Formats: sequence, structure tokens, C-alpha cells
Amino acid sequence: MIFSTLEHILTHLSFSIILIVITIHFMTLLIHEVIGLHDSLEKGMIVTFFSITGLLITRWISSRHFPLSNLYESLIFLSWSFSIIHIVSKIWNHKNDLSAITAPSAIFTQGFATSGLSSEMHQSSILVPALQSQWLMMHVSMMLLSYAALLCGSLLSVAFLVITFRKNIDIFCKSKIFLIKSFFFGKIEYLNEKKSIFKHPSFLSFRNYYKYQLTQHLDYWSYRVISLGFTFLTIGILSGAVWANEAWGSYWNWDPKETWAFITWTIFAIYSHTRTNQSLQGTNSAFVASIGFLIIWICYFGINLLGIGLHSYGSFTLTSN
Repeated sequence: MIFSTLEHILTHLSFSIILIVITIHFMTLLIHEVIGLHDSLEKGMIVTFFSITGLLITRWISSRHFPLSNLYESLIFLSWSFSIIHIVSKIWNHKNDLSAITAPSAIFTQGFATSGLSSEMHQSSILVPALQSQWLMMHVSMMLLSYAALLCGSLLSVAFLVITFRKNIDIFCKSKIFLIKSFFFGKIEYLNEKKSIFKHPSFLSFRNYYKYQLTQHLDYWSYRVISLGFTFLTIGILSGAVWANEAWGSYWNWDPKETWAFITWTIFAIYSHTRTNQSLQGTNSAFVASIGFLIIWICYFGINLLGIGLHSYGSFTLTSN
């Protein structure tokens, strides 16, 4: 009873704090002069991290197993993963460019876990024999950490594509305007000057220069976050194969979850390859990462809702892992 009450308090506390954090984040976008708002945002995410950590520890003690045995617990852990990525990114980069992604992602996943799932799914149950293994913590935690990192990195790539696409449209529109002006007013020398400027798009204006800097920054962090997530994903799949052999006598069974995990790994392996080829970097690699964003949701959530296969995160029932 005590653990249940504590869990209830921590759940709503973490959700409330992170909702306030989102509000503060939007206020910082509108009011840049208030420096204290940014500090409050960072402090709020730290408090959220400790609240979710306390929630997971409470469930761990009350259920006597690591809290990753059903869909609700995996969503809470995914929200925790977003919060820890936020804190780590703050340590790496004091500007914390991931805050616009990590905070909304955390509130989305926790909000859905808290309000979108039935109360029956919130209850912890006795683990089925296949889940009673030391590999539960290793495999599932690595997979969820990889999902969180890959989703953040993929969203950065999506932002990169959007800004690049808009910048190209602006350049195209400006070129058409200058062509029309040169045609009607006969300012050929003006057109020639514009052509020379187009060879260096970053110098078209200060605004385009800042857009160029922003896209480079997004591309830089997208690659590093995705590389981290890809490492976690590889470890998660390998540990899952060992666990599968221990539980079912086979390292790979082409279960739907395993198949989509392999597809996810392949997509981001292709992304990693594009980063090694300079001609494929930029929009090409960002496009592959954007596809990966959809694939991750199919692998994690789509297969879960179908409730098919050997894994335990299917639909509203727990089968096996």
C-alpha cells in the first residue's frame, strides 16, 4: 500500500513537473530576455529525472523485478531515457540544443503511459518464466535507450531537412526575382553579381548564414546522438540473441519484433555508411534518418499494439519474451 501510494505520487509529480518544463521552454522561445526561465527549465528536467528514477525504483522494490515487464513500464523507462539524454546533452553542450526535443518527447511518452493506457496495464504482475532472467535488465534497457537516442537524433535530422528545404525555396524565389528584374530593367551586371553570390549561398545574407550554421549544428548533433543510439541498439540486439538462445534454444527466430529490430538496425547502418561518404552527407543521410524515425515507432509501438509474436510488449496482454 505504501509503495502504491508513493508510486502514484511520483508518477503525477514527474508528469506535472515536465508539463511545467514544456511551458517554460515555450516561454523562453518568446521571451529571450528572462534568463531565469532557462535555468528553471534545466532544474525542472533534473527534478523530473529524479522523480522518474524514484518511480522506477519504487516499482522495482514492490514487484521484486526490474520494471521492464510490460508496455506501461517500458514507456516510463523510455521517458526516463529522454530525460537522461537531456541531462547528458547539457553536460556535453552547455547550450543544450536537444532540449526542444527531449522535453516534449518525455512528456509525450509519460503522458501516454499515465493517461492513454488502462489502469489494469499499470499493475505489475508476476514474470512469466521466459522473463525471469538476468538478461531482462541488459537487453530491454539497451533497446529502450537506443530508441530514445535514435528518436532524438532522427528528429534533429527531420529539422535539418525542413530548414534546408525552406532555405532552398528562399534561394529559388530570390533567383527568380533577380532574373525578372534583370530582364525588365536591363541590369545585366546586377544579375552577374547575383550569380557569383549564388556560388556561396551562406553569404546571401546574414539570415541565410545563420540558417547555414544552424543546419550544420543540427547535422553535427544528429550524427553523434544517432551513433550513440546505434551502439545501444547493437548491444541490445546481441544481448537479446543470447537471451533468446537461453529461453528458446535459438539465437534468432524471426519473430515480428526481432524482424523489425533488424530492419531498424539496417536503416541506421545505412545511415552510418552515408556519413562515411562525403557525397552522401547532408540531406541524403538526414533523409535516411527520417525514415528510421518511422521504423522505430513501428518496431516499438506498432508491433506492440498488434499483440503478436514472442515478445512481452504485445497489445494489452503479456505473453512471453
